[in-house]
Amino acid sequence: QVVLSRQYGSEGRFTFTSHTPGEHQICLHSNSTRMALFAGGKLRVHLDIQVGEHTNNYPEIAANDKLTELQLRARQLLDQVEQIQKEQNYQRYREERFRMTSESTNQRVLWWSIAQTIILILTGIWQMRHLKSFFEAKKLV
Repeated sequence: QVVLSRQYGSEGRFTFTSHTPGEHQICLHSNSTRMALFAGGKLRVHLDIQVGEHTNNYPEIAANDKLTELQLRARQLLDQVEQIQKEQNYQRYREERFRMTSESTNQRVLWWSIAQTIILILTGIWQMRHLKSFFEAKKLV
């Protein structure tokens, strides 16, 4: 699902705020040919990604909302606390998924070892019966 698609000339700048959590992929494409790059042309890409409360421009927010220094600092602290809560929730989610994966792997290993043991026992029983019938056929027993 493409959330944002933009085209620029030789330079461009944009800001994007994601409202959905999760993994996001950034794809960059150049419209120059490969030969132009090898012939001495330059392609320079600067990618600056800011995440969390670091994306807020607090002096601009203070000017727009006419906040005092104390109110601005309180807003910064609230944003930091919110970011910490988001990080903790994400870590809880990752720990839960890891626990589920570990339990699933443990269960599969248990059933695999039980299946191997059953196969080994059945093979041993078959070998003993086959050897017994072989010795009886040769009249050694």
